Amino acid sequence: MGHDHHHGHHHHHHGTGNLRVAFFLNLFFTIVEIVGGIYTGSLAILSDALHDLGDSLSIGLSWYFQKLSQKGRDKKFSYGYKRFSLLGAIINSVVLLVGSGIILSKAIPALFAPETVDAKGMMYLAIFGVIVNGAAVLKLKKGSSINEEVISLHLMEDVLGWVAVLIGSLVMMFWDLPIIDPILSLLIAMYIIYNAFRNLKKSTFIILQAKPNEVDIEQIHKTLLSIPEITGVHDCHVWSMDGEYNVLSAHLVIEKEISMDEMASIKSKAKSLLKEEHIDHATFEFEGKDEHCGGMLG
Repeated sequence: MGHDHHHGHHHHHHGTGNLRVAFFLNLFFTIVEIVGGIYTGSLAILSDALHDLGDSLSIGLSWYFQKLSQKGRDKKFSYGYKRFSLLGAIINSVVLLVGSGIILSKAIPALFAPETVDAKGMMYLAIFGVIVNGAAVLKLKKGSSINEEVISLHLMEDVLGWVAVLIGSLVMMFWDLPIIDPILSLLIAMYIIYNAFRNLKKSTFIILQAKPNEVDIEQIHKTLLSIPEITGVHDCHVWSMDGEYNVLSAHLVIEKEISMDEMASIKSKAKSLLKEEHIDHATFEFEGKDEHCGGMLG
């Protein structure tokens, strides 16, 4: 019986840096919004400031979880802390859904009783909002974790919100059509709800140890069976730690008795081939052709 313990480390230091920049940008702009909302007398901007404050707290939480996820394994978490990044993504998806619900609850009544606002003040603040939040989105677009994806969605919501405010303020400067703002708010909220549900589903599937989408189990069997000494593969399980780092365990059937050196050579070859199949960590158990592993799982 042999086990392969390939300890790869995928540290996402860029992810932590990206979240830090996004956090401070968002917090800074929240303060600007509060001042701008009071100055223009716009309740909509003050409401968005409250929403942005919630975003700042969410990004701060994600930053903490992303940082924690880079810790190595210890006695309490033998797989390390990678899934803490996932926990941050789930919490933020929920916050996003609640925030979108609040937007809908404000926008729907506003369709029937739209209020006139300071259009010019809104326009200036909207231009600034698009630039600041757009910069944060571009920063996070370089990231790859689900956590960064969810936060990028938070900030994209803000960018689209400010584009809507910008268009609405420009239209309202020339025409008396205050209903445009709640219509755009509704469309943006629906877009965010759709994406937040998609991220929540993705994160939940990972926690439930579903097979990663990019991994083909049949292809893994073929790949392992391409090694001459391996005559059978079973009890093959694949799951993901955080949506990026994929783990595999499998029982490999060997026809004849082999030495420890030969076993090490087979494992090395198998690991190398599985890298092409998006497997970052593999654990193998070797069996003779007549041996019954007695595994409970198929």
